[in-house]
Amino acid sequence: MKKNKPLILITNDDGISAPGLRALIAVMQEIGEIVVVAPDKPQSAMGHAITINSTLYLNKISKDTDPFLEYSCSGTPVDCVKLAVNEILERKPDLCVSGVNHGSNSSINVIYSGTMSAAMEAGIEGIPAIGFSLLDYDWNANFDAIKTFIRKIALQVLENGLPEGVLLNVNFPKLQEENIKGIRVCRQAKAIWVEKFDKRKTPQGRDYYWLAGEFVNQDHGEDTDEWALKNGYISVVPVQFDLTAHHAIQQLNTFTWNE
Repeated sequence: MKKNKPLILITNDDGISAPGLRALIAVMQEIGEIVVVAPDKPQSAMGHAITINSTLYLNKISKDTDPFLEYSCSGTPVDCVKLAVNEILERKPDLCVSGVNHGSNSSINVIYSGTMSAAMEAGIEGIPAIGFSLLDYDWNANFDAIKTFIRKIALQVLENGLPEGVLLNVNFPKLQEENIKGIRVCRQAKAIWVEKFDKRKTPQGRDYYWLAGEFVNQDHGEDTDEWALKNGYISVVPVQFDLTAHHAIQQLNTFTWNE
């Protein structure tokens, strides 16, 4: 690996052939030396799942004459990062970018997201990391409209670094580039999915279910990711993998645990 350019690891959860990944590759090639390790099939909503009870496979896609290394992985997005760091890369990347996800990862969606879990795994490894998502589920979404902003955000992180234990969750509204008002650093909105299961029967009479539901934003603050996206801004939410509820420790210490 050349050391005069930043080394950038690229992954996603929509799979190795996803247009969002290709858009991210195009931008990152302008910035540094890239290595791509992505799932060989869609792995959306896998969260931080890892493969422990079956074999993992890496398939090198790139040829020796190609400008960058590219691998598909039989596992989850988190598996991709783990394998890249431990088996492929000769040194720790200067940046890990995940996405661009086809669809939102704002608010509570960050918990379920394979895109963000891949970035989080990189963060756990001490690698500055960003997860990118576009609020458009269409496979042929217009990623060209956000490439300038992806570049700007990535360069800012490379130049300034991130606080220890922090990664970025970046979501783009579905707008043309000229209609995006700018970038806002936000907090995660308080929102939930109100689940509904569509119950059906197989021809053999066995019940089965399709998960459905409605996204309900319970937060009307103007400092949230949901507000920013609704009002034409790119949302940037700093995310941490320390899940300790520090504000609750004092109250819990008032309980009579040992009596």
